[in-house]
Amino acid sequence: MEPETARWLTSTEGQALMALAEASGPPRATGTQRELAIQMSLRSAGHPATRVAAVMSLLAARAKAVGKFGDTAGSLFVTQEGIEQATRPQLAARHTARFVAAGVQEVFDLGCGIGSDAATFARAGIKVVAVEADPVTATFAAANLRSWPSARVMTGTAQDVALPRGDAARHTGVWVDPGRRVRGVADVHGRARRVFSLDEISPSWAEVCAWAAQLPATGAKLSPAFPHAALPPGAEAQWASWHGEVLECVVWWGPLVEHLGRTAAVCRSDVPPGLVTEAHAAAGEAHSQAAVEAVAEVGPWLWEADKAVIRAGLTGALPGRELARGVGLSTGDSNTDLPWARRFAVLDVLPARAKVVRQWARARGVGALTLKKRGTSIEPDRFRADVGPVRGPSSATLVLTTIAGGQSAVAIAVDPTVGPQ
Repeated sequence: MEPETARWLTSTEGQALMALAEASGPPRATGTQRELAIQMSLRSAGHPATRVAAVMSLLAARAKAVGKFGDTAGSLFVTQEGIEQATRPQLAARHTARFVAAGVQEVFDLGCGIGSDAATFARAGIKVVAVEADPVTATFAAANLRSWPSARVMTGTAQDVALPRGDAARHTGVWVDPGRRVRGVADVHGRARRVFSLDEISPSWAEVCAWAAQLPATGAKLSPAFPHAALPPGAEAQWASWHGEVLECVVWWGPLVEHLGRTAAVCRSDVPPGLVTEAHAAAGEAHSQAAVEAVAEVGPWLWEADKAVIRAGLTGALPGRELARGVGLSTGDSNTDLPWARRFAVLDVLPARAKVVRQWARARGVGALTLKKRGTSIEPDRFRADVGPVRGPSSATLVLTTIAGGQSAVAIAVDPTVGPQ
């Protein structure tokens, strides 16, 4: 989409055509059928092809955004890549809470994307200067932020911004979301290739750290692949998950730090977030006890740590003894429930060999087999194919893993109905 088309799309005229498009398709038509009907209706009414294409692109992007933004997606200006980059509202609220608690009155949002974090800052009463290099995305961000006069959008790179210094920097913070896609280099899906190395992000990691030195109230949203060794002294790196999916690692500096070092925030819509810190890991049972060394040592309960806890390297906070260091599985006798780990009842432990599992499943009338893996190279889909068809009225869950990092994999049959889901 060209910048001029994006500006038209966010105008009153563009929105009028959007409203017409939404009302054009047959009420019961869905998917491709509805899209074709809308296009034909708009084109037959004499609207230019470029504008019709822009409307259809936005309609498709809004439909995709519903999973992240809910009912508000229908009023947002979004792009396909912008949706992927945008912070989920629940996590954006957590980011904003840190700035509010630190007394920050103005935030420079460097790499604001479609403005999801910037809107949350503005909604909390914080003045926002949002900066975005891509002109189309910047236009969309400005449209998404126009409800808040205290928020303004600049089109340019983060490096173009003159951040305040000295007294002018008091009560000022920085929020930076470095680009993690290489423009002009597509992946197999035709999208810009994603990068994970700190050496490849833009702005660079060195530039982000320099801004943090200039304005201590700085937060940087990074990939969950952020290396532990790269954490600067005095900072906090928090890995956050949403319903089990690790979405980000945010590095916090200065007054925005809540717990030094590595932390994990396990977030869900139905329960308060679970927080794990280095202090929790150091005081945990799993940290103080040796890992399990034999199948006979597997206890009646199995805990599976949330992936954010694993990414943060804090599995030592688990109860009981780990099956293997850092894998995120532990076993023991107590029935402790945790907000950041799932507890299972252990039903059986058997070798992770297809023939053995097939016989086990048939003997128990298992017709539906759920496979989970941790710390093993076994591919669940291939393993299920090797097991072959199983028939029966019951279902079973098998955790494929190893004991103490051994070469032989085991399949632990568990009851997934025990403990928090």
